[in-house]
Amino acid sequence: MNKAELIAKLASDTDLKKSDAEKFLDAFVANVTETLAKGDKLQIVGFGTFEAKERSEKEGVNPATGAKIKIAACKVPSFKPGKALKEELNK
Repeated sequence: MNKAELIAKLASDTDLKKSDAEKFLDAFVANVTETLAKGDKLQIVGFGTFEAKERSEKEGVNPATGAKIKIAACKVPSFKPGKALKEELNK
């Protein structure tokens, strides 16, 4: 499912206009992004938890040249599914 299909599904499930469903989805994504950027986590009970995790600097290899390179430390988004979501997937 892509973004347009998700917007159409949200609109039909909630009797919203597609433009309103798109505004909602964009606001949700922006709020998740903002929360993670601040270093906080977002927990939706039954669905899961979004958080930013730190990756330390490490050494890697450039596959084209074989030269060793340093991969900078960074933050990466992480999602841990909740119990209800896991149970639904394993029915």
